[in-house]
Amino acid sequence: MNEKAKKIIKAVIIICVLVIIVDAGFVLYTYFQRKNSKSYFDSINAYEKTNNGYIAVGSNNDNNKEYEKGKITKYNDKKEKVWEKIYNKGYNSTFSNVAIDKDSYLVVGSYEENDPEKKAKKKNPKTILVKDTARTALFVKYDSKGEVVFEKKLQILGNSKFTNIKVVDDGYIVVGQSIFENSVLGIDERGGGIIIKYDKTGKEIWRSNYGGAKSGLYNDLYVDKNYIYAVGKDAGRVGIISKYTLDGERVSTTNYEYTDTLGFSSITKVGNQLIVVGAKKLSEDQNDYDTDGLIVKYDLDCDLLDEVTYKGKDTGMERFNKVIVDSDNNLVVIGHTAIKDEKESTKRMNVFRYDGILAKYKANLKKTYAEHYGEANYDDYFTDIKQIDNTYLVSGYSSYKKDGYLSKFITYSKQGKSLEVK
Repeated sequence: MNEKAKKIIKAVIIICVLVIIVDAGFVLYTYFQRKNSKSYFDSINAYEKTNNGYIAVGSNNDNNKEYEKGKITKYNDKKEKVWEKIYNKGYNSTFSNVAIDKDSYLVVGSYEENDPEKKAKKKNPKTILVKDTARTALFVKYDSKGEVVFEKKLQILGNSKFTNIKVVDDGYIVVGQSIFENSVLGIDERGGGIIIKYDKTGKEIWRSNYGGAKSGLYNDLYVDKNYIYAVGKDAGRVGIISKYTLDGERVSTTNYEYTDTLGFSSITKVGNQLIVVGAKKLSEDQNDYDTDGLIVKYDLDCDLLDEVTYKGKDTGMERFNKVIVDSDNNLVVIGHTAIKDEKESTKRMNVFRYDGILAKYKANLKKTYAEHYGEANYDDYFTDIKQIDNTYLVSGYSSYKKDGYLSKFITYSKQGKSLEVK
């Protein structure tokens, strides 16, 4: 081999090595870019006041695969974390609500058993059984240190969840939903909005349901002396309020037309009247791009007495998510408003920016004030509210970078002024 050929071969080898180094560098660069650009998500969906702090539930994706996982968190009075427990069973989970029974915490939500990426690798995805793709309703009882006492699961039609829970003298009453998955057609009288009573050991006492097997849903409940009232939605955008005996027999259901696809989301009682909140749909389009925050007043037989709506400064999506009665018999509601982001929206996809809403109404539904919380190019969601001493404590979560969200507590004065954010 002559000297010229040796030089050519040497040059080719050097070039190949450089290509390998560049490729390896690019792989490492993209890997670390992905790792460093992880969108962290952490939410508080509901909370309760304890003797020495707060107990909150929600979800986060603080794991290697960034899967959403349900969490229960204990905070002290300064809203500093004392401990946090993650529900690691299944592929995906979330906790939607919490109640306190003496030294125990009752948590409800849902979880999905299998990883959809693994399901997609099956030779024939069309043969996947409902039970392989099902989202299952979940009820977990924790002790005061966050250790599981028992857990109960419910699966009826394939897409199930528990949304709320109330403690009664002899057990727990939960509400939620069990409907067919989108790909499944059929009729089944067992599904829709569900309401179940468990005893203190987690044994089911009775069960009832109402609504369509593709859309029925109960979001919240109020337990009165002799009756239980549950609110949610039925087919399409029809809000519902149902009245049950303490033994689970449905007395009546009243429809409200029209709401958004969530229906009525919260219920409370002031005097001898029931107060329900949600969103009122204003247009006949297939989306919910134009809704008003909604408060509806019913009597104890679920007959509509009065209603009021709230529209922000800009036309968009307003909704009320939660209502409480404060110590002055005022109605205090939280929710959100969403305005279309014209710069970020495309022909195929609309992008909205969300602000939180705190509003106060008299018992006669006359508005006292409505305050918005949020900054341009950021999203803010309000999820729960309690009166703590002479203030209102709101929980929720806010965006902090692209696709990232952090949970927070916001303390308001009774006049609607933001006092503290933690």
